[in-house]
Amino acid sequence: MNSNLRLTEEFSAGKARLRIDVYGGEPREHVLDDLNFLNYRLADVRISPAVTLEAPDIVWNQDGAKRASYDGRTMTFTGSWPAGPLQKAIVAMLALRMEAKGEHPSHSAAVNYRGKTFLFLGGESNHGKSMGLIEAGVRGALQVASETTVISDDGRAVAGSEDTFLVRRTEGTERSDKAAPNKGVEKFWGTMPTWGRYEGTPNIDLVIVPAIDGNFDPATNELIPFERGFQFLHSLQNYLLTNELLAPGHVMPMVDNDVLRARRAQFVDDFCQRPFYFIRASSPQVLMDEVDRIL
Repeated sequence: MNSNLRLTEEFSAGKARLRIDVYGGEPREHVLDDLNFLNYRLADVRISPAVTLEAPDIVWNQDGAKRASYDGRTMTFTGSWPAGPLQKAIVAMLALRMEAKGEHPSHSAAVNYRGKTFLFLGGESNHGKSMGLIEAGVRGALQVASETTVISDDGRAVAGSEDTFLVRRTEGTERSDKAAPNKGVEKFWGTMPTWGRYEGTPNIDLVIVPAIDGNFDPATNELIPFERGFQFLHSLQNYLLTNELLAPGHVMPMVDNDVLRARRAQFVDDFCQRPFYFIRASSPQVLMDEVDRIL
C-alpha cells in the first residue's frame, strides 16, 4: 500500500493532533476542500504546516469496496466516500484526541452575561441553545461559543465555535428535517442581531438546559445530580456519533470503550457540581426572562 500513498495530512484542534493517510485513487491536495464543518463542530481546526505524528489515526484507501472500520486506534475507510462522512469521522476521532489532552467538546453555546459565564446546553433534546445565544446577545451578552464549547478538565471554556448556524451541509450529510435557521431568526427578531465576542477562557459558572416551544408556559427547575449528569453526558457523547449513519448501509464505527467512558463519567461528575437549570419557554425572549430571574 505504501507505493500508492497519495497524501499525508495532519489536523490540529486545541492541543490535539490527528494524522490522515490517503492511498490509491487520484492524487489530491487535501483530504477535505474546506474546514467549515470541522470548525463549526470543534471550534478551531487547522491543517498543520508539517506532519508530526508517527502513525496515522485515519487511513483512507480510495480503491476497493466501500467500508469503514475501527481497531481501537486507527479508523480505516475503503472505497469512494464523499466529504460528509469523512468529516463526521474526523470530528469523532479529533474529539477522542482532545479528550486525551484534557479538552472536552460540548454540544452547547456559551455566553458571558451580567458577570457570569454559562452554557446553553444542547443536552438530550437540543431545543433552544442557538436561539438562547441570539437573545442573550440582544441583551448585551458576549459570545463565548455557538455550536460547541470546548471545556477544560478544570471547567473553563478554552475554545468556542464562532458561526451561529451551519449554512450548508456537505454531500452525504444533507438533512431535510433541519429547518432553515433564518426562519427562526425572522420569526423572533426580524433580522439577524449582532453582538460581541468574549476574549479569554472563563470559568463556567452555571448551565442552562433550554426547551423552547411555542406552547410552553414558562417553568424553571434546578436539576438534581442525576439530571445534570444525564444532560451533560449527552452533550459530550454527541461528538462520537455512535448512533449515526455515515452513509446508507454504513454505520459509524464504535470508537468508545469502558475506559474512556469511565474517564468521561468522572469529568461529568466533577463538572456537574455547578448549578444546572432546566427552563421551558415559549420563545427565546421568555427563556432569557427566566435566566434573568436566576441571575
